[in-house]
Parts: sequence; C-alpha cells; structure tokens
Amino acid sequence: MSDSSRTSSSRTPPVPGRPEAIDGLGIDAVTIARLWENPSWFAFRFNYLSLRYNIPLYGSIERRYGLVRPQVAVIYSLGLRDMVTARDIGISYGFPKNTLSRAIASLEKRALLTRKRHPTDKRSWLLSLTADGRRIFEETLPRFVHVQDEMLKPLTARERETLSVLLAKIVLNTFSWPADDVPGLPPLPPPDTKVRKAHDHEAP
Repeated sequence: MSDSSRTSSSRTPPVPGRPEAIDGLGIDAVTIARLWENPSWFAFRFNYLSLRYNIPLYGSIERRYGLVRPQVAVIYSLGLRDMVTARDIGISYGFPKNTLSRAIASLEKRALLTRKRHPTDKRSWLLSLTADGRRIFEETLPRFVHVQDEMLKPLTARERETLSVLLAKIVLNTFSWPADDVPGLPPLPPPDTKVRKAHDHEAP
C-alpha cells in the first residue's frame, strides 16, 4: 500500500459492507476506494447504480423508439400518473424547464401525448398519454422492472422492503430543504490569489 493510500484510509472512517475477498472480485482500484474509502459513499453508490440502470435502458429505448431521456421521463411519469402538469414532472425529475418543454412539444407532435387546459390554473396544461404513448410505456416498463429486479437480486424480500422504506424516508426528508440548496452546506474557500495571479500572467 502506498503512503498516499495509507493517508487517505487513515482519514476516512471505515465504510461497512466491504467483503473480505474483495481482491478476487475483479473490481478496479478506484471503485474500491469510492465504495469503502470514501466519505461520500452514499452518493457514489447511487450514482454508480444510476449509470448501470439508465445507460442500457435509455439507450435501448432511444434506438427502438427514437426517444431521448427527457421524452421517456415524460412518458413514464404519465404512465404512472395521468393528467399531471409539466411542473409536476419537472419537480420530480429536475429537468430544466426548457428541456422539459421541448420534450413535451415533441411528444405532442408525434401524437404520443395530449394537453388540455388546467381547470383552475389557466397558465398550466394537464398532460395525458395517447393510446400510442401508453403502448410505449407498457412495452418498455418490463425492462425497467427487470433491471431493478437484477439489481435487487442479492437482497431477501425483507431486505428489499427495508431498503424501500429507508430510501423513501431519505427522499421525503429532502422536501424540507430550501429550493436548490442544502441545509448547512459549508461555503467554499475563497479563491487562491496565487493561482489566480499565475493564470493572469499566462500567455494567450
């Protein structure tokens, strides 16, 4: 073990769950460090699983149906809950407003969804899938479920239930956060003036 890795490990509390025979699993050194020597282990696990979940699913849907991720997100949302607004979808997925507007307009142009004026908010539209839009949702949903089941395969039924409850608890807690911010987020240090001056004197 190098001096740098010893220093990193000594500063980082051990993260639970590291298998004893980790060297025999064929995992690269960076992923091992991010899993079990990483103060931000929770975020890494989610980011890694999201990549393994999203890339094969959204890639295959784009090849088969010509739909990119924001469009699929709209179809999936309306497949689960019809007659919602673009704002509802935007809050859940975090897409920029213009990205979501383009996705909705393109789906409407392809006759995959329809819009009707909200009865109490004249600035909003209620979105619904057409028969063709719902067909795409129903054809693609089993693939999302399959990847989820493959990811959860190491867990027992009781462990899956516990995981679902705990993740929902974490998600619900974030609704108490300020918009676009995190409570108590430490400020970044001021810019390093030495680095800034060095850049100022670089030749163009």
